[in-house]
Amino acid sequence: MASKKTLFRGAHVVNEGKVVVGDVLVIGDRIAKILERNNGEVFNSVEVEDAEQVEANGFWLMPGCIDDQVHFREPGLTHKAEIRTESAAAAAGGITSFMEMPNTVPQALTQRLLEDKYERADEVSAVNYSFFMGASNGNISEVLKTDPARVCGVKVFMGSSTGDMLVDEEKVLEGIFKESPTLVATHCEEESIIRANHAKARERWGENVPMDQHHLIRSAEACYKSSSKAVELASRLGTRLHVLHISTEKELNLFDGSKPLSEKRITAEACIHHIWFTDADYSQKGTYIKWNPAVKTLEDREAIRAALLDGRIDVIATDHAPHSIEEKNGKYFSAPSGGPLVQHGLPAMLDLVHKGKITVERVVELMSHRVAECFNLSERGYIREGYKADLVLVNPDAEWTVTGENIMYKCGWSPFTGHKFKSHVVGTWVNGVRVWDGVNILTKNGNHAGERLQFNR
Repeated sequence: MASKKTLFRGAHVVNEGKVVVGDVLVIGDRIAKILERNNGEVFNSVEVEDAEQVEANGFWLMPGCIDDQVHFREPGLTHKAEIRTESAAAAAGGITSFMEMPNTVPQALTQRLLEDKYERADEVSAVNYSFFMGASNGNISEVLKTDPARVCGVKVFMGSSTGDMLVDEEKVLEGIFKESPTLVATHCEEESIIRANHAKARERWGENVPMDQHHLIRSAEACYKSSSKAVELASRLGTRLHVLHISTEKELNLFDGSKPLSEKRITAEACIHHIWFTDADYSQKGTYIKWNPAVKTLEDREAIRAALLDGRIDVIATDHAPHSIEEKNGKYFSAPSGGPLVQHGLPAMLDLVHKGKITVERVVELMSHRVAECFNLSERGYIREGYKADLVLVNPDAEWTVTGENIMYKCGWSPFTGHKFKSHVVGTWVNGVRVWDGVNILTKNGNHAGERLQFNR
């Protein structure tokens, strides 16, 4: 049987630092040919015979976003989310690949438990997938078995954000940083500082701590002390370190924006909520924007936005971490941290494009190109001939409002409910298969296009 063909016609192709009007031919799961219209080139009739035509005039055609930090809650927490539901929401948001965290139930602390997650994703995921191996104080022998060509990285909680995966024994930390066979990704918050701040807040307010105290309890000091420790360890031990969800201006001084990404051993990530919200939003959004690390000040947010442009921040992620609405409606100490974002992360960044805060080319670099380079992904993250056809088509001027009816997360809510976005994802293709048509997810009846990500390590 001949491979399916798809021809994108007249798109504004956003790729590798420029936007050009062109046509892109996909055959099977690969990008077969790219032609720029201003060069006068055209496809011959044989090349595009029987191709499905996608008229893309005026639309942005981008490489699919690669989200290097999500929590899809399966196994064990499926009242909040599942790989099936959240991967579909990711497709609706232009995310064609995700890397998921190990703090599920059970936690992915053995190679067998890690492989169980891959097997489940192979059955149900609408988009491509990888899963981090979890680290604890007692499983370094399992960590060292991790296959760097088939696993995105090792996750180390240097602050116990969720569950009991805190790694706080110095010898264990040094062992992981020195011997990990792959990239080490860290959640950095100093636990002793947070515990002391918790105690002070409870003494003053009891269980009714105001939400606007969250960024003071999980403070900039707590973040910096832990991040600086991670960077010091990695610098001393030669670790390939990736520091997740930077939330403070002070932490940015730990990272070098002068080097090309290919020369860095220490990289940093920013998340949508830290790029978008500030502590002023707690009064309206409350626990719906309660994350760890916390959303902090306007000065912190503006510094993070600047670091997206100067190279100190290397990639953008969502840290998609859904909870049920009943859980989020609890008081300060009982309401869990985290919120759903995969469906709305790219539209949020494109709103900043419309506001002149960042270019669409830079958004694609930070959400596609540089994630692929940071993790040494094989044949993804770019619109290149021979690469996997993970593609997103965006109508840049199609406004839409987030409502309960169009939210695709299993938890059914979003911190962006009521917000009108400027741009709309009208199509998502994963390995050449269309999985989102702008309204509906198209991966029913076993049509699960996602594949296990591979890494050139």
